[in-house]
Amino acid sequence: MSGLLVVTAVPAEAEAIQAGLADPTVAVLPVGVGPAVAGAATARLLALAEMAGRPYRAVVSAGVAGGFARRVAVGGTVLGTRAIAADLGAESPDGFIPIDELGMPAELLGGGTAVDADATLLAALRVALPAATVGPVLTVSTVTGTTTGTDELIRRHPDAVAEAMEGYGVAVAASQAGVPFVELRTISNPIGPRDRDAWRLRDALTALTAAASALR
Repeated sequence: MSGLLVVTAVPAEAEAIQAGLADPTVAVLPVGVGPAVAGAATARLLALAEMAGRPYRAVVSAGVAGGFARRVAVGGTVLGTRAIAADLGAESPDGFIPIDELGMPAELLGGGTAVDADATLLAALRVALPAATVGPVLTVSTVTGTTTGTDELIRRHPDAVAEAMEGYGVAVAASQAGVPFVELRTISNPIGPRDRDAWRLRDALTALTAAASALR
């Protein structure tokens, strides 16, 4: 059996994690931006490892994210209790309808619009990262950039702590392969009106390097 598979969106995130690791059993690979490409690439990596007789024992979706103000600070670390496909559904005059409320058969939904983190993995990371904020992480295909959009996400997901773009796709790939999953994020910016001057990407990558030691 192979070790842990850590997937990120971009090379800079993978490099930040590798800088905090000294463990050859942990594979760290960038798989692309967004839930579709991240999910497809993760599924391929898991299938290839299984075909080679060296299946991965767990998958971590890791990288930087936006954090909900007053729930997690910029530069903080987040452990996701579940990955939620926050914009998978339909608009209606009465507001957004999640896809699992549209009457589709459950087998077509890949587990619904949320995939829970593996309890054992999450518990181990909580011990290793006691200062981390713990809660659901939203997966979006369009990054939130307005006050209205932020307020709507908070209304629909009052316990969510962050949003990113890959977790749900990676979680579905792991679930389909029967492999435990968890999400680890560090915060580069507050969710809300888009302001690149307020982003602290370097701080988030530094925090990701520090958090990576927990993956050993």
